[in-house]
Amino acid sequence: MTRVVLLGSSPGPDTSPTGLRLAALPGNPTVGERLRSQLTSMDPRLATIQSGDVATSLRALADVAESATESLFIIPENSVVHDELIYQITKSKRGALALVAKEPRVGVTEEGQEDNGQEDNGQEERIPIDEAEPEIGLNRLEGLPVRSRVGKSRVVSVGTANHAVTRPNAVLLGPLHISARNAPTLAQTCRELADMADRFGADDDLLQLIVFGLVRNGVSVGIRGRRDLFYRRVTTQEEINEAGAEMAGMNEDRARLNNAVKGADGFFTTYFVSTYSRFIARWAARRGLTPNQVTLISIALGVAAAACFATGDRPWMVLGGVLIYFAFVFDCVDGQVARYARKFGVLGAWLDATFDRFKEYVVFAGLAIGWVVSGNGDDIWILALAAIGLQSVRHLLDFSFGISNRRKPPSPLPTTALDAPDDRELRQKLTARKVERSQGLRGVLKMWTKAGKFRAVHWARKMIVFPIGERFAAIAITAALFDARITFLTLVIWGSVAAAYTLTGRLMRSLV
Repeated sequence: MTRVVLLGSSPGPDTSPTGLRLAALPGNPTVGERLRSQLTSMDPRLATIQSGDVATSLRALADVAESATESLFIIPENSVVHDELIYQITKSKRGALALVAKEPRVGVTEEGQEDNGQEDNGQEERIPIDEAEPEIGLNRLEGLPVRSRVGKSRVVSVGTANHAVTRPNAVLLGPLHISARNAPTLAQTCRELADMADRFGADDDLLQLIVFGLVRNGVSVGIRGRRDLFYRRVTTQEEINEAGAEMAGMNEDRARLNNAVKGADGFFTTYFVSTYSRFIARWAARRGLTPNQVTLISIALGVAAAACFATGDRPWMVLGGVLIYFAFVFDCVDGQVARYARKFGVLGAWLDATFDRFKEYVVFAGLAIGWVVSGNGDDIWILALAAIGLQSVRHLLDFSFGISNRRKPPSPLPTTALDAPDDRELRQKLTARKVERSQGLRGVLKMWTKAGKFRAVHWARKMIVFPIGERFAAIAITAALFDARITFLTLVIWGSVAAAYTLTGRLMRSLV
């Protein structure tokens, strides 16, 4: 559950930005009507912070945060935004997440990442430190002064009219999501900021002030760009007309479909399944198929593949390879249907995880039976049991490490006084933290993580862990072209390498 906080005044007369109409959109709604309609579907208990002086607004937000038992989604009331963007921000697992726009530079995207097609490798900061004096951003972006510095995955520093930030490169557009665990810190921060409101300038944005305080109080505020979705804050009818026309020209459904595909899949899944499975997912969702029904299709295909393998005949082995491939395709589709249609459930998650294992093991049994009925002897069961045992141990380690890792508290970020005139002390602390994290096992792990910026290394790391996509591909190819013995040897050898690699990495991460 998420509680929504609107910053600004209630919808007023037609001269108010929220009262002016988005003529380019269906129904000709006002800005305020449209946003409230979008947000009411999330939380009927909208809290509105009336526009006024900064101190009053901050104290009102602090009161909301103190009473919050759920996460908070804070957004200016004069926002024109896609539903899908609201959904993605509010479903973030980060403790705090802000929507940003970065100054355009050659080779750099709006999200603040190098435009080389590589994904965020999870590093917390990339902070080039030099001896340059802190400076206040005087240029503007999206109508807001550029007073924030963002790294690859989070906000590094934020300034105000009277608090300098070194080399600002971005603005915080407005929407901010705060998890329930950070709500007390938000309340404390807002009260501290309210007490020093006389130090802020007339053009300081309330959202940027809030993130300014959170960052200086040690909260890791993640960043997200608009990408293929729309967001803009509007103040005039001309801006509203432009926003409506631009939004009407964007394909929100295609963006929603693309975001239904997990971004951290393996090589085989990314290039040989997800390129088209999303369209099957949309077709299924529009015809009312549930994720659980798609899961049942995947199970049926897996059992059919096992039955084909159990014959031991070459034509049926080839057909089994095709069927096990499509069993995996529909295994991906069920999750994509859930994300596209937003139909999630405990039963579905349990079925998906359980029957993934069932499909693998029934296929192992089918391969072994096919080998025996072909007159090749029954020693194949040793390899089959070895493959099942190895995979079972790997799954056990995966689940146990995941549970243990969730209990580990996040590494605290450095803090600095809210009244510090610049971010020099914060940068020094971050530099010291970076040096500390580059030593010993942490240094080795960080070096290996940074190596992921090379595409070949990135995909090699994805493949070496032998994820489910690669396992099903290995079964399909080796069973269709060779025989069950080759299939089991591939599974055991590659699985052993994967187990050694992941176990080593997890032992190292457990020690740091």
